[in-house]
Amino acid sequence: MATVMKGKATSFDIAYKAGVSQSTVSRALRGSSLVSDDTRHRIQTIARELNYKVDKNASNLRRQHSVTLALLLFEDPTTDDSLINPFFLSMLGSITRACVRQGYDLLVSFQQLSNDWHADYQDSHKADGLILLGYGDYLVSRSRLQKLVDQGTHFVRWGAVLEGQPDISIGCDNALGGRAITDHLLALGRRRIAFIGDSSAHFPEFSARYRGHCEALCAAGLEPDPALQVDASDSIERLGIESVQVLLSRGVPFDAIFAASDLLAIGALRALANAGLRVPEQVSVVGFDDIPTASFVNPALTTVMQDTKLAGEMLVDRVLRQIRGEPVESAMLPAQLVIRRSCGAQAAP
Repeated sequence: MATVMKGKATSFDIAYKAGVSQSTVSRALRGSSLVSDDTRHRIQTIARELNYKVDKNASNLRRQHSVTLALLLFEDPTTDDSLINPFFLSMLGSITRACVRQGYDLLVSFQQLSNDWHADYQDSHKADGLILLGYGDYLVSRSRLQKLVDQGTHFVRWGAVLEGQPDISIGCDNALGGRAITDHLLALGRRRIAFIGDSSAHFPEFSARYRGHCEALCAAGLEPDPALQVDASDSIERLGIESVQVLLSRGVPFDAIFAASDLLAIGALRALANAGLRVPEQVSVVGFDDIPTASFVNPALTTVMQDTKLAGEMLVDRVLRQIRGEPVESAMLPAQLVIRRSCGAQAAP
């Protein structure tokens, strides 16, 4: 027996009968490729049975600008409950101020790793554009970034600038930063420099920092030693501690550690102290990012500063240009070496 509808049918009525979400109904009736053929046909059949008509006025209203940008953070493992990499906190302030200057509100949330989280933002019109901070394993996330491009979503991310990438990104010249750190350590007389960080294509920022490190070694006539490289994919102190323990267990001599992030470097400082090794007298330690904690640890950490103020401004600028239909390109920001006590003035005799 057919169901008799009281009043005008809505997309929620269709969603209820089809056993799907309202956003899936919206995508299906729009002909979106994100909905399977079977689901789309079922929804279209139910819509016809209910004599559903699209409200053109409401549809046009949904297409108006929300004058809001969404900042979506990737959940990183942290020692507290924030799950936010501290590097992004200073960038968050810059992005917020840039939005205010442009008359935009900013919606801050976490990235959802379901297959269609990006489409939900597109369909609900919560925001005119997205800014992505962090993405985890790049080779895994690349397909999600491609979906955003295919969907026609206006978005930009902070991250590595790579040849052939599907999206627009603002990033740091990580290879330049890696060379600058290693050149500085070499100038101090360090020759056995360990590197803590994943050097694979899965984590392109760390990989570029390692590449710059190797280029500096080769330019100085030194061969990179694979035994002095330890994979660490996440920027957390625990992995810095564990990586130093791996180095010590290998029995290979080292007089410096280049950690691919400040959090890894801070963990390395703790592990060296536990092992009775003095920093910087016996081992120099450097990081990357210049998070606020870097200047407060003992000894204060030599690191590479990424210009988070300029980065935030450029991220907002790029996504607004997309919204206006203007051409945009990815960009790399310079890396600046910040020298503190953790390197020391000269190598130990």
